[in-house]
Amino acid sequence: MEARLNYFADPTATKVLKHFMTAGQALRESSLPRATQELISLRVSQINGCGMCTDMHTKDAAAAGESPVRLNLVAAWREATVFTEAERAALALAEEGTRIADGAGGVGDQVWANAATHFDEEQLTALVLLIAFMNTANRMGVIGRMPAGDYAGEVGSA
Repeated sequence: MEARLNYFADPTATKVLKHFMTAGQALRESSLPRATQELISLRVSQINGCGMCTDMHTKDAAAAGESPVRLNLVAAWREATVFTEAERAALALAEEGTRIADGAGGVGDQVWANAATHFDEEQLTALVLLIAFMNTANRMGVIGRMPAGDYAGEVGSA
């Protein structure tokens, strides 16, 4: 597969992506646990069918010490016993926040309340921003048809 766009060759895209990557760095530096961040980034990317981001976050999570078992079970997290209750709450929020159009009411009150029991306000805010960030990155990847498989390591992960 060949990319439709080269975002880094376009002057407008370069300006926008500079700020976008700075936002991504701020999220990585938040108090939201790094393992949770990678699991959420991976799950949102899986839902959206973004191969580039799925490749990136699988490799970054593995490099950060995430186990192959957990990475392989992210798509089936509801049936898996390897995730903490906090991670499960974050994954549920990520799924509902990503599938807004599929759920007539958006993010349900029960999913929100469950996440709020596991994360403080700062972490919850970072989680919501990360979900929105990943949905944006995924749309750029899917629309631009960015190929997957060649990602070699953390470079300011999207």
